[in-house]
Amino acid sequence: MLMSSADKRQPGTAGSVSVPSAGEARLTEQGPAERHAADQTAARRGRPPSTSRRELRLIALRMFAERGFENTTIEQIAAEAGVSERTFFRYFTTKASVLWADFETEVETIRSALAAVPDDVPMMDAIRGVVVAANHYHADDVPEMRLRMQLIATVPALSFSAAEHYEAWELAISEFAARRLGQPAGSLYPLTVGRAALAACRAAYDRWSARADDDLTTYLDLALTALSTGFAPDRITQPSATAS
Repeated sequence: MLMSSADKRQPGTAGSVSVPSAGEARLTEQGPAERHAADQTAARRGRPPSTSRRELRLIALRMFAERGFENTTIEQIAAEAGVSERTFFRYFTTKASVLWADFETEVETIRSALAAVPDDVPMMDAIRGVVVAANHYHADDVPEMRLRMQLIATVPALSFSAAEHYEAWELAISEFAARRLGQPAGSLYPLTVGRAALAACRAAYDRWSARADDDLTTYLDLALTALSTGFAPDRITQPSATAS
């Protein structure tokens, strides 16, 4: 679902994921001067420039789609990217974490941001603001995200882990609501807030993924605003994101 990323975006189309091959130039999140210096240092050490986290993830996703998740090994992913397995593990703890690492980072980002929200900010406004701020996916990211969700939906091992990850996201919201309401996180109202927020965000993600006409933040903001206002007609003002 929602996965925060500050990685460098690469353009794609609604039907495919643009993935660099092993022979293409490696990109990092550094500026041109820093990349040049890093490349020169790497050349002096007799090894190629390092592969970025995003590049390695895209290569892995492409291989999962072509060969199947179970039939693709970490060794093969590293070889395709032209890096060592040690480099792979610097970015990802397991093969499955290629699909979930950003989501897990998002959960921690949301949890930390909610802990820092001033007490005078209304609860639902705080949740909306933090969730929107934690997500930076653009329309060009839709092909990659569609592929991730297809893999999660069709690979049993990944499908099984999805519930656990969504529960962690929901709990981050419920714990915040519990503090505001002075109730246990598992009691009725905090649980309702967490699950309602998750449902709204998943609906926003589904519409964004289907339409690919705007950034995910637009859909999240609309869905969570509507939820927080009880779907008041005067707050539903952007039909482009809500129309069928």
